[in-house]
Amino acid sequence: MTIKEAQNIVDKWIETVGVRYFNELTNMAILTEEVGEVARIISRRYGEQSEKESDKNKDLGDEMADVLFVLICLANQTGVDLTEALEKNLEKKSIRDAERHHNNPKLKND
Repeated sequence: MTIKEAQNIVDKWIETVGVRYFNELTNMAILTEEVGEVARIISRRYGEQSEKESDKNKDLGDEMADVLFVLICLANQTGVDLTEALEKNLEKKSIRDAERHHNNPKLKND
C-alpha cells in the first residue's frame, strides 16, 4: 500500500465507519495520546524501566499503526499530501545532513 492509497483508505473508512473526522484539535490530542502509548512500550520494553505484566502483551506495531492512522487523518483534514511532504522532507534532510552524521564522532563505530 502506498501512502496515497493509505490516505484514500482512511478517508473512505472515516466516511463509512467513522461517520466524520473528529476536529483537528481533537485529533491532535488523540495523536499525542497514541504517541504516548508507543513511548510507554518502548521505554519499558527497550529502555531502563521495568515492563509491567499488563504491558507485556501490548503490540508495538498496532500502537504505531494507531499513530499513523491519526496522522493520516490530520493530513487528510488539512490537505497535506503525505507522499509529497515526505519526498520534500527527505530531499531537505539529504541536502542539510549530507555530511553532518558522517562527521559526528558519537555515531562512529569503534
